[in-house]
Amino acid sequence: MSASLEILLESGPLLAVLKPAGVATQAPPGIDSMEARARAFLKERENKSGNIYLGVPHRLDRPVSGVLLFARHVRAARRISEQFEARLVRKTYWACVAGEVSPPEGEWRDYLKKVPDEARVVVAEADDADAREAVLRYRTRGATAWGSWLEIEPVTGRMHQIRVQAAARGWPVLGDMQYGSTIPFGPPCEDARQRAIALHGRSLELLHPMTKEPLRIVAPLPAAWEALGLADADAM
Repeated sequence: MSASLEILLESGPLLAVLKPAGVATQAPPGIDSMEARARAFLKERENKSGNIYLGVPHRLDRPVSGVLLFARHVRAARRISEQFEARLVRKTYWACVAGEVSPPEGEWRDYLKKVPDEARVVVAEADDADAREAVLRYRTRGATAWGSWLEIEPVTGRMHQIRVQAAARGWPVLGDMQYGSTIPFGPPCEDARQRAIALHGRSLELLHPMTKEPLRIVAPLPAAWEALGLADADAM
């Protein structure tokens, strides 16, 4: 089990791991998820037979890779959650999208709403009672053979926000067939739920929940990004 959990940082009750694409953050008992993997890893390492508390103050979509945070006790989980809710956590994503994004940097502001009974979000009118404002800032870091390599900082934290806002402008994230991509990404996979998209939670910056020390946690790029010509991007 330890091989399936790559730890990026462990400090007191804070546990940061690398989430691979295709694995859910959380899932019902008996179904593979990062939460289940982390619990199994900790139980094995600490030789515990009973339940282990593991708070999940932060989530990534199943097809997205990147930094994922867990908390080992309730107080730490609450303090991390409060930082997210107050927008004190700096979240940086890398995305490769189809097409040349113009202008090369700026801000996207939309209203998004969830489609009833579906795991899907659409752009809505500002006066729609079910819509919530979504804001992100982006800049172009480079180009690939298929389009643009973006660095994105979400201001808000809406469901599928980056994916929907990019696709709505005609620049879907590579591999994201759910939102209109026609360009494959990552290794072929029969199970659509395990497919990757070119969206990566590159880093999180926050205060340590107990010591208040500033932290910056960086997730290395998955091997699938090498096919985009970004094999050396980790050095940037």
